[in-house]
Amino acid sequence: MAVDQTHDPEQCKAVDGGITRVFQVLGKRWNGPILSVLLDRPTHFATLRRAIPGISERMLSDRLTELGAAGLVVREVDEGPPLRVSYRLTAAGAALGPSLTELGAWAKEHLPGDSSC
Repeated sequence: MAVDQTHDPEQCKAVDGGITRVFQVLGKRWNGPILSVLLDRPTHFATLRRAIPGISERMLSDRLTELGAAGLVVREVDEGPPLRVSYRLTAAGAALGPSLTELGAWAKEHLPGDSSC
């Protein structure tokens, strides 16, 4: 049985570079929930940790560093006493708000699972 060896340009269409870059950031576990919590307001580290069940302090710290390097989150030191660290979205991070809201709505409608949170 012969296999059709003709070239179909549509099958070779590459994935959009922007989609690849955005999911390199948003596709990492915890990044979406972190950004979602920060959409409302700047948040202290401990409050952010409590808002995201299951994330360890180390993982939260690592993800916040990555999101900062991506230009989405800024770390701010609140002069004390007591000295506290908070995080807020940059303009680029805040611009993700409508997309995150739409993704959340889509997930509630199309993905099975608990949507009580």
